[in-house]
Amino acid sequence: MPFEPINPPQFPAPIAPYSAGARAGNTVYVSGVLALGEGGVVLHVGDAAAQTRHVLDVITVTLEAAGAAMADVAMNHIFLKNLDDYAAFNAVYAEYFPGDKPARYCIRADLVKPDLLVEIASVAHLA
Repeated sequence: MPFEPINPPQFPAPIAPYSAGARAGNTVYVSGVLALGEGGVVLHVGDAAAQTRHVLDVITVTLEAAGAAMADVAMNHIFLKNLDDYAAFNAVYAEYFPGDKPARYCIRADLVKPDLLVEIASVAHLA
């Protein structure tokens, strides 16, 4: 089955060879999202909550460009640089998933730039 790349025009160009998302049939895959601005500049340095909000806003826009919504997310893959940020992350995350919660995992990992604190990749299914 072919897939359709999803690259919302308001986003800066990716820092590597990938699409922001891809839709294959009724499934939407959102690439790992980081708190990056134009030219790969790290946004909200030192603030895990603000980086989480930025990441989830980008995921929302990517899903909408594919005809999906946050309520369609079935799985989130979450990477935190520091597990001390877990509570701040969860406080913001809960705002974006107020109803039924998608499946997820959360691991501690080094991210592609030292000032990045949060990365999330998502999978959504459309009815």
